[in-house]
Amino acid sequence: MKDKTFAIIKPDAVNKGYTGKIYDRILKADFNIIGAKLLHMTPKIAKEFYSVHKEKPFFNDLIHFMTSGPSMVLALQKENAVQSWRNTIGATNPEKAAKDTIRKDFASNVQENAVHGSDSDENAQKEIAFFFIDSELLSN
Repeated sequence: MKDKTFAIIKPDAVNKGYTGKIYDRILKADFNIIGAKLLHMTPKIAKEFYSVHKEKPFFNDLIHFMTSGPSMVLALQKENAVQSWRNTIGATNPEKAAKDTIRKDFASNVQENAVHGSDSDENAQKEIAFFFIDSELLSN
């Protein structure tokens, strides 16, 4: 059985027209896209999704950024999906990201870092369930 992970193409990348290029990277890394939605997060949704960061000093800036424009939310499937996606996107700071990773190629800085990726299998399940109902996901 293939594992799942959750990804967001963030407003900075969508606004710069990188969605298609990031999709290409997803497909070249042999992920199956089993769910996708283009949406504009409301402050309520962003605050709930990022509630784990609510006590951190960057929380309000994060909410402002994530509600600044449309995002593409994705459910991805592949063996070892979480780690494979994290390898594909690179370090949070694009200056420290490895060559040919999504963040190295498309991110501007630590905050406007183009994409989100789940950090564990457990969080991937929660994050997918936050944005998708079962009938919106393809089963492979």
